[in-house]
Amino acid sequence: MIRSMSSALSGLRNHQVMLDVVGNDIANVSTVGFKSSSVLFSDVLTQTLNGAAAPGATTGGTNPAQIGLGSRLSATVQSFTQGAIQRTGRTTDIAIQGDGFFVVSNGNENLYTRAGSFMLDANGNLTTPDGMFVQGWQADAVGAINTNAGTTPIEIRVGELLPPTQSSEVDLGGNLSADAPIGTATTLTVSAYDDQGVPIPLNLTFTKSAANQWTVNGTAGIPAVAIALTDNVLTFDGTGEMTVPADRNINIAGGVIPNMPTAISIELGGTDQPGRLTQYAGSTTASITQQNGSPAGSLQSFNVGQDGTIVGAYSNGKTRSIGQVALAVFANPGGLERIAGVWRETPNSGLSQVGTPGAGGRGLMSSGTLEMSNVDLAEEFTRLIIAQRGFQGNARVVTTADEILQEVVNLRR
Repeated sequence: MIRSMSSALSGLRNHQVMLDVVGNDIANVSTVGFKSSSVLFSDVLTQTLNGAAAPGATTGGTNPAQIGLGSRLSATVQSFTQGAIQRTGRTTDIAIQGDGFFVVSNGNENLYTRAGSFMLDANGNLTTPDGMFVQGWQADAVGAINTNAGTTPIEIRVGELLPPTQSSEVDLGGNLSADAPIGTATTLTVSAYDDQGVPIPLNLTFTKSAANQWTVNGTAGIPAVAIALTDNVLTFDGTGEMTVPADRNINIAGGVIPNMPTAISIELGGTDQPGRLTQYAGSTTASITQQNGSPAGSLQSFNVGQDGTIVGAYSNGKTRSIGQVALAVFANPGGLERIAGVWRETPNSGLSQVGTPGAGGRGLMSSGTLEMSNVDLAEEFTRLIIAQRGFQGNARVVTTADEILQEVVNLRR
């Protein structure tokens, strides 16, 4: 009887723990990135009344006679199955589709989370709602990212200036009319940018100087000043294709235009390239399609790609990488220690393997979405019923054992 009360008491304790785990799961059914848990029970001790005996010459073998002495909590197991992805539309909300964890820092150590509900602080740091810094790799001044370096907090400073870029390449294409009489001139104009981002009008005048030949002259600035061009005599063959210059470029040396120390190459299109400059019969359609210079621009918005790369869009129409969010994976994620919405590395989880999304089984990122809790309410309510009935059954064993003990006490009457 004492044994039965002790065993039932251990069952009461364990089912109370099961109720606690189920209650915590249900309480976090709406918690972003939450992972549900379940409990594992095992028997604890067994009293052997009779040992096993081997078969003899005249008798058969006997099995051991044993009485169990209750149960114990063997483990709580976290389920890292993928939670549902919910659309939020906020750029700083990021969901992981895969097994990775975001790496966040509280200033003393790196911790790990699946909750991608991030925000920007006053200094432009990407942080969790609790103020921990999201870790990754910051891009350098030209947008290059070195993912072989150690991770650092990611900064996204809206309004940050992108330096101006001097124009160094102008793309030109279309058709020069083969029917045009000698002396016909066509002028094309583009705004090129100097090294301070100031637009400077660049005028290119194509004059037909002979059959199948055009000479290009240039002016720049206001008022327009003549500038020297090299490889500025264009020769076409009978099929309308350019033969001279061989590299199909017109060049302006660096320093010819004030505040433009870098040479400018006027690209006329490669052989067989669509949109190249040709000389066919018909109308003249030659035009300047693009140039690579830009004025200074301020960061207006940004987005996060599947590989975690944060790309900024600037007011001058340019885009540039700002940084890249890191992800970590573990050999045994079940060995992580959960603390206040994040996980901490333990000796049994293995060391974190930090790297880029999309590699090493870390999964991909989805910007503007959040991973919701993976709690299954139907399963949790089923466990709740089991825990309740288990608790009731063990309580009934205690009351039954108590009644029997009462009968023993009453034997003296």
